Amino acid sequence: MATLTTRKALSLGTGLAAVGALVFAGSTATAAPAAPALAGSTTVTPAGHGFKATLSGKATFKAGTVTVTCSVSSSTGTVPAAPGNHNAAGPVSSAITPPTFSSCTTSMPGVSATVTTSGAWTVSMQHGSPVVASFAVPTGGLVVKTSGIASCTVTAAPTAPATTSGTWTNGAPSSLAFSNAQVPVKVVGGFGCPTSATSSSFSATYLVTDTTDPAQQITVTG
Repeated sequence: MATLTTRKALSLGTGLAAVGALVFAGSTATAAPAAPALAGSTTVTPAGHGFKATLSGKATFKAGTVTVTCSVSSSTGTVPAAPGNHNAAGPVSSAITPPTFSSCTTSMPGVSATVTTSGAWTVSMQHGSPVVASFAVPTGGLVVKTSGIASCTVTAAPTAPATTSGTWTNGAPSSLAFSNAQVPVKVVGGFGCPTSATSSSFSATYLVTDTTDPAQQITVTG
């Protein structure tokens, strides 16, 4: 999750994009706005069990031309007790520990990086095809600092909480994958820092295990 924080993170509900009216050139016809689809039922089991999300492979953060890669990351949380582990019309959310990241390197020679996290993180699961898992990053809840030739500070969710979404797959163990998930950032620093970047992409895969009963699996169904 670094951490599910299950799932930077971790509630990772997801936002719905508003659909505006379409106006075609040379025509006076205007399409009516589409109504947002209703969220389906979600159940996360086993109810009340603890879980741990552990990075499989590497996690990458990319802002502008700078990429930070970490090889160690994890987060823990607890599936809500019944009946809170079921939502008839939406996602199920769990509080998670701020994901930890370590053993981090950068794409810039002579530049090292550290990643710190803080605040109240949540992860939300919404059953569907695919199952969507979202980390809710609190304001300023993830900070990447580089040192060496380039001293930069990259703050995720700099002015308000942000949500970044990935794909959940039931299995033994289950997994949560993020592929170029976007989160707003603010970058400050001098030479070599991507100060014009306003978003960062995050990619990582976490394996999620049941810490209450390792013989069981954390599963998301409808």
